[in-house]
Amino acid sequence: MTEPVEGQVAGPAGRPGEISGENRDDVLEGPRLLQLEANLSAVRRRIDAAVAAAGRQSTPPRLIVVTKFHPAQDVRRLASLGVTDVGENRDQEAAGKAAQLEDLGLNWHFIGQLQSNKAKSVVRYAGAVHSVDRAGLATALAKAMAVESDRTGRPPLECFIQVSLEDDAGVHRGGAAPDDVPALAEQLAGAAGLRLAGVMAVAPLGADPAAAFEKLAGISGRLSEQFPEAAGISAGMSQDLEQAIRFGATHLRIGSDILGPRPGLR
Repeated sequence: MTEPVEGQVAGPAGRPGEISGENRDDVLEGPRLLQLEANLSAVRRRIDAAVAAAGRQSTPPRLIVVTKFHPAQDVRRLASLGVTDVGENRDQEAAGKAAQLEDLGLNWHFIGQLQSNKAKSVVRYAGAVHSVDRAGLATALAKAMAVESDRTGRPPLECFIQVSLEDDAGVHRGGAAPDDVPALAEQLAGAAGLRLAGVMAVAPLGADPAAAFEKLAGISGRLSEQFPEAAGISAGMSQDLEQAIRFGATHLRIGSDILGPRPGLR
């Protein structure tokens, strides 16, 4: 299941993430930068503590800062603080930010539910898609990558299989049923331009995240037996990163604890 999608929030000039009224020097100073620095440091301390508790000092997870609905100025501020991986869940917003911030050399991760007709757009900026949950989307991404690879020579697109950990098998917010993972993995592994990276999931609302991530770890283990290179586990958000790290998360998707409330909710 992907993170819930809410209504689009426009940037200060009326377009998502648009930089207006501040030049780059202005962005890299002031109270907002200090706030982000403090929040980022607090999250990194939590991660370090969880890594130590799990005995994973040699294999710490990768931090992806989810900046959806926050302006491009904040992404530039985060980059100045050492953030290299950014997550988005809406193609229109992500494409705009990636174009504006091309000079930063960031790694863009698409983490939301993705319509097949957006594949051509996503492969132009994303290094990874964490929400591949059906054969049709895998096919669309492979076709889009064939064109984009010829055009730019870009590297393969990392693909995580999104797994539903609820009984509804993703009816509400996406995600393949666990039993469908092997066939989808075969398709991704055999597609030129795509690289099967692992699995992704969100702990179900109201459920014990530790139990959910333990289940995901089991699914990952079975996948890795067949595809050793697909050992990635994209799991853990602000409220449950410790449990995700305990059960082997290699990629964390953290938003609100770093950026604060979304602009439209303040």
